[in-house]
Amino acid sequence: MSDPITPTVSDRICKHMNDDHASAVLVYAQVYGDRRDAEAAQMQAIDPQGMDLSVQANGETLKLRIPFDHQLQDSEDAHQTLIAMVKQARSAAKEA
Repeated sequence: MSDPITPTVSDRICKHMNDDHASAVLVYAQVYGDRRDAEAAQMQAIDPQGMDLSVQANGETLKLRIPFDHQLQDSEDAHQTLIAMVKQARSAAKEA
């Protein structure tokens, strides 16, 4: 059974995404945050409604809120949603 998205689970997900999937976090900022000028991004928090990113763009640090298309039920839902989002964003980028 998956964990509900508590602050501890949020921290774990963010650390994993920032350490192992930094390119995906940058794609979230560029595509879902509409910041094509983003040069780097870090996931700061995740909750059932969305994720908070810290983004570097044009020498500035910006905060972005990326909403999910549904309310996440648990950490497994977060995992599957984040994977689907990056696949969709990368697919859209290839078509553009």
